[in-house]
Amino acid sequence: MSVTERIVDGFKATLGARLVTNLANGVLMLLLARELLTPDEYGLLFFVIAVIGVAGMFTDLGIGRSAARYISESKESDSGKVPYLLRTSLGFRLVLIGIVSTTLVVGHEQLAALLETPEAATLLLVGGVYLVFQSLNSYTQTVFQGFNQVELSAVVNVVNNVTRVGFVVAFTVLGLGVVGAMMGYLVGAVLAAGVGIVLLYRRFYVTYDDDGGETTLRNRMLRYSIPLTASTSASILDNRIDTVLVGFFLNPLAVSYYVLSKQITEFVLVPAGSLGFSVSPTYGEQKANDALEEAARIYESTLQYVLLLYIPAAVGLILVADPAIRLVFGADYAGAVPVLQLMAIYVIFQAITNVTTNGLDYLGRASDRAIAKGVTSAANAVLNVLLIPRFGVAGAAFATVVTYGIYTAVNVFVMYREIAFDYGGVGRSVALIALISAGMGVAVLVLVPYVSNLIALTGVIALGVGIWGCLITFSGLVDPRETLALLT
Repeated sequence: MSVTERIVDGFKATLGARLVTNLANGVLMLLLARELLTPDEYGLLFFVIAVIGVAGMFTDLGIGRSAARYISESKESDSGKVPYLLRTSLGFRLVLIGIVSTTLVVGHEQLAALLETPEAATLLLVGGVYLVFQSLNSYTQTVFQGFNQVELSAVVNVVNNVTRVGFVVAFTVLGLGVVGAMMGYLVGAVLAAGVGIVLLYRRFYVTYDDDGGETTLRNRMLRYSIPLTASTSASILDNRIDTVLVGFFLNPLAVSYYVLSKQITEFVLVPAGSLGFSVSPTYGEQKANDALEEAARIYESTLQYVLLLYIPAAVGLILVADPAIRLVFGADYAGAVPVLQLMAIYVIFQAITNVTTNGLDYLGRASDRAIAKGVTSAANAVLNVLLIPRFGVAGAAFATVVTYGIYTAVNVFVMYREIAFDYGGVGRSVALIALISAGMGVAVLVLVPYVSNLIALTGVIALGVGIWGCLITFSGLVDPRETLALLT
């Protein structure tokens, strides 16, 4: 099987799984926002999940990604070291999980008081247990990526998200309210963690000859986890601390506006995340085989495809944000409209980052992006503190867009320094994609004032997609027959 075929197979598996999980999460988001919880309860739930996410970074400290990197190398050249890497990394992970989760469970009331949200205490108690299993899910998915078996990561992800929907809805309908919703998250994580650990043991741990390990190998893995700790922690802070600060400075209702906008962008970013997750291990393999020109070609193609999808997607999101929020989630969430319009720009930056940053880890450049992530995350936190009290949730969105844009530019520069891709060719593609997006945007802009119901909204979106498809085909950027042949 060629490198391209392997990447496409991994992409299809990951995309399929993420579409299923994001569809499940979309249904859950819609049910919670419109039917099962009030906007205040919705904001409170995701405020607590953000707090748990921040706590979760201390359960990893880069161990998972470092293990994945060394597994990716060892399985090619010294496969007898793989069981040792699994044992050692999981052992460290379990110790960290025990410390952090115990602290959260024991101190849930004090933490709620510190956050000036006493109504979150019970949710934090359940969340401390949830963190145990969610951290194990994250570990197994990352390690499967190191084995270049992203299909298994997809399985764990599907189990987690699909079962979560059923249990969240069931517990909430039974009258447990927002605490029931948190318990649903817990049950989904428990089931997925069980599946992930069993797969890891049966498919990998017992199938490799166990040659034991050396202290030097363990030390190399731990040393490489240090820059990964910085970048992973900074990434989690970037994704979570803004939500925590919105809740701290404002209220759960403001959190609901902010979280809803971020969840919509996460749904839009599914293809980019799937492609980046699938292609990343290939860069490490190409470097190990001294084939950096092939790595550059892969990156150029990957970057062009995500820009081809996400520049017009951002334009469309800005134009239809108002009717989409009001018609889908209700007028109570109209405050999310300006936030979503700002976050549409973030979508472009995140799409580029999704296909760049993990690749840098596998190329051994984790320390470079760790520095960039640390600096921009700190800047993001400072900007949030300055802007949220004055501009509300829009200030948080603006801070995210600015700092993430800088981080994206640095990552692309580091990737260029490593594999010297053709930035001129990518730039020409971006210019053409911008023209296509403008043409599509004009048509959508003319029709948006006439959108009064969901059918009209769907029609306008479909028309925009159709115009985009025609323009990218006529421009020669995409050959439909070649693309379909790869994906089928």
